[in-house]
Amino acid sequence: MIPLSNATLHQLPVQVTTPRYDRQKTTAGIAHLGVGNFHRAHQAMYINKVLERAGQQGWAIVGVGLRNTRREDKRAAIMAEQDNLYTLTAFAPDGTHETNVIGSIIEYVHAAKDRAAAIKRLTDPDIKIVTLTITEGGYYLDAEGNFTLDHPDIKADLARDVPETAFGLVCEALRQRRESGTGPFTVLSCDNLRHNGKAARTAFCTYATARDPILGAWMKENVTFPSSMVDRITPSVGAADVTRLDALTGVADQMPIFAEDFTQWVIEDNFCDGRPELETVGVQFTDDVGPYEQVKLRMLNASHSMLALPGVLMGYDTVPHAIEDTLLLGHLERFLAEDASPFITPPKGVSLAQYAQQVLHRFRNPAVGDQLLRIASDSGSKLPVFLTDTVNGVLGSGRDHWRLAFGTACFLEYLRGTTDKGTPYTITEPAINPEQLALARAEDLATGLQMTVFAGWNLKDHPDFATDVVKIRQSIRAQGTHKTLAQHAG
Repeated sequence: MIPLSNATLHQLPVQVTTPRYDRQKTTAGIAHLGVGNFHRAHQAMYINKVLERAGQQGWAIVGVGLRNTRREDKRAAIMAEQDNLYTLTAFAPDGTHETNVIGSIIEYVHAAKDRAAAIKRLTDPDIKIVTLTITEGGYYLDAEGNFTLDHPDIKADLARDVPETAFGLVCEALRQRRESGTGPFTVLSCDNLRHNGKAARTAFCTYATARDPILGAWMKENVTFPSSMVDRITPSVGAADVTRLDALTGVADQMPIFAEDFTQWVIEDNFCDGRPELETVGVQFTDDVGPYEQVKLRMLNASHSMLALPGVLMGYDTVPHAIEDTLLLGHLERFLAEDASPFITPPKGVSLAQYAQQVLHRFRNPAVGDQLLRIASDSGSKLPVFLTDTVNGVLGSGRDHWRLAFGTACFLEYLRGTTDKGTPYTITEPAINPEQLALARAEDLATGLQMTVFAGWNLKDHPDFATDVVKIRQSIRAQGTHKTLAQHAG
């Protein structure tokens, strides 16, 4: 196999598509914070296509790694060794695939090693857009959508001379740009949040105002925060996946990724200092992202959670394995048709019934095989985003709430960290502190509903929902998740 670098691009196997532009002639116009697999499979892929177009060579990406972890150290080292190149293999449900070398990230900054250098990089006048994938829980927003200035992470960051969080880095760079006359850049959230542009504006401007009221006022007036909707199923990549992908492509890539062949990006067209011609490579621009966001978050993302949480308890490992279970499949079909869809106003021309069918078709893709534990992780941040509107709609209208109660019970039981058969697994819940976790694990099975995860669900007005959650939890413990679901389905 051939090692991946600029020097070997012309030597790669013919089945691997390499960048159709001269990377040496590109410059960075975008800085991206949080360079995980999704960014590399989604936004960086779109920019890779844009760079092939005439006059677009100023829109390459500077990747900024935020975390001070061994994983981030390794990522930075590999990016340097491979000239920031990597392979992306997209798999269709029928098993056919296409591999591209993505060259749009031309520089990588490990911010944890030198925060001041990362801030300085963001002050470069060529940087016109800062994009973000910092996860749903990374915005420090409470149930009412307010930025939590009293969070220990934020309090500590505001006290530092050189900030360390994404908010600190961006706001300090904007302060320096304002003082030097360089001007603002656009901040574009690519995270799965309701109204993510508004959420980003609230978070960054509140942080900035706390640090410097004049800066906060300037940002509100000059920095734009477009909303966006992003979609592509991108699994995590283990050592076995690296071996498999490298054997498939013939490229010795230390950091390959794979994804489904489906991809979508919808963006509010609101950029304060220009943008790349993304509409020429399949990105949709609109004045209102909201309807697209509703459909995606409340159908695809919510279904992922409604499948993953019981699936983990049942002992399944991947989405395709879980969806083969006809009980879980029927559960999702009814959730999409009877719970989610009635409370969604879709974009013009979008059929919710067809979208639901497409979601389930994507879940069946055996070549992708997304891990249920990955999807279930950080449910403490995800469920308020994916389910709140649906829960409020169902409970407020008096409709059958059993499926939502079942999903809630499965989430609380998932937090115990063992399958129905007693097999342990590791839960990853950064938004759930020990006190909150203790509520989920309390002997009184209703206590878990006091968690802040459910703060926006108005459960005090619906005691029958709480009663059903407790009954379902009791049933899961007595006879297992599968039998509990089967009894209701029957």
